[in-house]
Amino acid sequence: MSRTGEFSTVLNWEASTRNRLAAAIDRFSGPLADLVERDANEGDTRMLVTDFLSYGLNFSKYEEMTTEYRNSGDSIDYALKLDGELFAPIEVKRCGQDLDARNIQQARRVAADEGAEWIILTNGRVWQVYHLRTDGEDGSTATVRILDVDLMDESENAHDRNVDALFHITHEAIEHGRLEELRKWHEAVEPAPLAEVLLSEPVVAAIRSRLRERTGHAGHIGDLDEVHRALADEVIARGVAPSEASPSDGA
Repeated sequence: MSRTGEFSTVLNWEASTRNRLAAAIDRFSGPLADLVERDANEGDTRMLVTDFLSYGLNFSKYEEMTTEYRNSGDSIDYALKLDGELFAPIEVKRCGQDLDARNIQQARRVAADEGAEWIILTNGRVWQVYHLRTDGEDGSTATVRILDVDLMDESENAHDRNVDALFHITHEAIEHGRLEELRKWHEAVEPAPLAEVLLSEPVVAAIRSRLRERTGHAGHIGDLDEVHRALADEVIARGVAPSEASPSDGA
């Protein structure tokens, strides 16, 4: 079966995917606004979600989406399946309902039981993507929100930001590893890995060099261990942030 996202060369897949996604967001903006205005029920919201998953994100309605998916203990609205395996449970709420992590408890159990790492929560307007992370040696899991997109956001450049974000959960981007790359980036900028980078030798040396420039002590080498201790004990451990009144370094 021909897929809307199949393209002739590897080089143009990203641009073509983004263009299709942008067109789908525009296409469904009117119907979405109508649903929100009349506070449509969950069933009507699901119809829009199904079409957006198909036309915007490029998943096959008949081969990769299963409605009312059940396992031994729980039922979820949709299952997104890739290569025959559960990729992400999807929970759909009515368009006027606010979303929060409590809405994904059943989906989380299904994902954990079947080895899926991703969960999607949406009310048609807001799309949230969670990663199910295994923490520690005891095998406990935690859900980390990776994406949070509001298709009715009217702020400046919101449309482009939404395309950039939702691009990661298109069929093509998942196949090319872009969602996994986004997950790794989110983990990399968490406090613990950031602290590790800040305390690495090249970064400490660069900070020492910058401090020498700012203090005018070009002749004073400065002690790397002193900078390291200050970063670890005074900045990172205490969570010190630069003062709003601190001078700009002109970068």
